[in-house]
Order: sequence, then structure tokens, then C-alpha cells
Amino acid sequence: MDLQKRIDRNLEQAITFATAGGNPSIICDALRYSVFPGGARIRPRLCLAVALAEGDEAPSASNAAATAIELLHCASLVHDDLPCFDDAATRRGKPSVHTAFGETTAVLAGDALIVLAFETIARECLATPDRIAPLIGVIGRAVGMPHGIIAGQAWESEKSIDLKVYHRAKTSSLFIGSTTAGAIAAGADPQNWYRLGEALGDAFQVADDLRDFASSPEEIGKPCGQDAAHDRPNAVHELGLGGAVQRLQDLVGQAAASIPDCRGSDMLKQLILGEAKRLVPKSLATVAA
Repeated sequence: MDLQKRIDRNLEQAITFATAGGNPSIICDALRYSVFPGGARIRPRLCLAVALAEGDEAPSASNAAATAIELLHCASLVHDDLPCFDDAATRRGKPSVHTAFGETTAVLAGDALIVLAFETIARECLATPDRIAPLIGVIGRAVGMPHGIIAGQAWESEKSIDLKVYHRAKTSSLFIGSTTAGAIAAGADPQNWYRLGEALGDAFQVADDLRDFASSPEEIGKPCGQDAAHDRPNAVHELGLGGAVQRLQDLVGQAAASIPDCRGSDMLKQLILGEAKRLVPKSLATVAA
């Protein structure tokens, strides 16, 4: 089974648990709408790829970790699009959750996905109970305070923002959570995989800044120019267009070089290089070549 099918199968199972009985009907519909169809699923793919590289001897644990990470990512998108934050009308090429279901339902749907993520770990890791607490710990840190997604969102309310700290919390934290959770699920040392998550998260954020600056809503499935509109830090504004592209390439190289010596190292390098090509906006392909 390829990683995408494995991820979607487990997400489907989690959403089925959450929407059993079909009521309240509106939020049940909103939960499914929030998760399907998904984007590239890069974070859960990364989690499973690390687990596979380390042998994946407890697939129920790695499935639970990957599912929880994607549910939390989807929750962050639902909340990020709300009128009190980005006020984005579209996401993944369709109306955002608050546009489709209303602001109240969107808040509740995001909250429900957060709870479902941790419920999934508790339910699916019964065969490996020793991994439940470590997984909750690393994934909780990736989304909470003081360095997780919530902190990243909170930095946008500050008068002065350190770009590196902001990006570390808003984006890199969940990538670090993905690699370290994959290692924990496989019974390996998560510290060996910390740097990979950090470098990939930094690269993804620079790529997101490039897409926000130079792409189109049709290409990325959401509004562009959001950083400028909300006066937020952006790697292009700080480094220039060429500097941001070079920074992205440097980070991808650092990520590939950080992969520990293991049976799946070649597979992971190919995954990283493939994702790096996808992240560069089409309009900048010649700049990045």
C-alpha cells in the first residue's frame, strides 16, 4: 500500500469514529469537509516514511501518529482561515470551512479535530501502550505552547516578530513532531530525527512565503498576498526573491544531509527532493533551476 492510501484509509477511520450516528449533522459534515479531499499530506507521509526507515515494527502506532498529525494540521487550517485571522474564503481549491458552514461551526470543527487527534493515539496504540505518552508529548509540543502552532499564530498579534522564531513555531514545529513521532512509533530514538524535521519545516515555510508572494490562487488553492495584506513577516520581504529561493535550496540540502544512516535513508532522500520540486511556484521554476 502506498503512503497516500495508507494515510487516507486511517483518516477515514478516524472521521468515521467522530461522526458515528451522523449527528449533529452540520458539524459532522464540516469535519469530513475539513479533512477530505486533502492536500499533499506531506506531514503524515513524513511521519510514516521515518517509521518505515526505522523498520515500522508497530504500524498501528505509526498510523495513529500520522493520522493525529494530519488531523491537527487540518484543524490549524480551519482556524487559520477564520475571519479573526486570515479571513480566507478558499482553501485547497474550495470554499474554506467557515465560508461553507459558518464561523461557529468552523471553530467547533477545528476544536473537534484537535480532540480527535489525541483520541486516535489513545485508541489505536493499545497494543503499544508504552508509546502513548511519548507520542502525546511530542505531538502536543508541536501544536501547543510555547513553541508550537498556537504560539506561531499568537506571534502574529505581537508588535515585533522575530522571523526565525515565528517560522519555527508556525511551521517547523509540526514537521519536527512528524519526524520524531515517526521514530517513537517505530521504537527508535526521536533525537536522531529532530534535525530533519526542523530543516524541512524551515524549507516548507520559505516555500510557503514564496508561493504567497509569487504564485496564484489557482495554483495553490488559497488566496495569495496574505502576508503583505496582514503585515506579517515573509522570507521574500526579508531576503529578496533570489535570496529566498537560495535559502529554500540550502534548507532542502541540509534536510537530506541530516537523515541518519538507516535502511530507508535513500527512500527518504527521494521523498524530500521530490517535495522540494513541488514546493517551488511554477513562475519561479527557472530561478530555482
